[in-house]
Amino acid sequence: MSGEIFEYKDVLKLRNIAIGTNIKRIRYLKEKIGTGLQRIWLVFAFFALWEILPRIGVIDPMFLPTFSETVTTLVNLTVSGKLLVHIWASMQRSILGFGLAVLVAVPLGFLMGWYNRFERHTDLLVQSLRNTSLFALLPLFLLFFGIGEASKIAIVFYGATWHILINTISGVKNIDPIYIKAAKSMGVSDKDLFSKIILPASTPSIVAGARLGAKIAVMVVIAAEMIGAKSGLGFFIQNAQYNFMIPEMYAGILSLAILGLAVNYLLVWVEKKATYWKGNIDNAIL
Repeated sequence: MSGEIFEYKDVLKLRNIAIGTNIKRIRYLKEKIGTGLQRIWLVFAFFALWEILPRIGVIDPMFLPTFSETVTTLVNLTVSGKLLVHIWASMQRSILGFGLAVLVAVPLGFLMGWYNRFERHTDLLVQSLRNTSLFALLPLFLLFFGIGEASKIAIVFYGATWHILINTISGVKNIDPIYIKAAKSMGVSDKDLFSKIILPASTPSIVAGARLGAKIAVMVVIAAEMIGAKSGLGFFIQNAQYNFMIPEMYAGILSLAILGLAVNYLLVWVEKKATYWKGNIDNAIL
């Protein structure tokens, strides 16, 4: 009899645990759904206005087609492969330029952030180049590199470098000196000091700079393609404008927005993976 009571108590305990777990899951889902609605309701409102205003005649549909027409055009262009060719061309240029910027800016940022003498010699040149308008330099890049792929990649490289460089320098300089002193007092080698303290501590700042650099890379490559290119999203949008293909123009702009959002969330994921040791800290979406 006592054994049956004991088993019954165990069953009740397990049931209560299961109920408690389900309640926690339901609360978690409600919080996630509530947070998601808070984030996207304004986007839905924007698209609703986009759909309604041309239909009721507030805005001339010749200059702003409805959202549904734009989406339909975007789907048709994607299915036919016409738009994908231009997206791929822009992505290739952005990735190559951004990759070169990371390869150059991160080591240079570590050098400038760690060695004060090196920074004193290079800071004036870096600040002068960084504060020069990129769009004012576009004609120079086209003049020296021509209208081929080299000029687009060089422009993206130049534009993406500065955010990555400045954030890397900031990340190195803002490392708590106590960690450095403690490591040196224990006889840690320079290699271990860099790999175990400097690099991990500066990674969040570097990744934040990379997110900004990636955003600039996409913007710059579009501008460069509008000035001198025969492929790419920038060329596609401008060509649609010149030929008064308004739905195609808005479809290209919408695809650019989707592409930028996807790149941003990809970099957010990379940031979470690179800074997993920070714990579950929510990262803001830039």
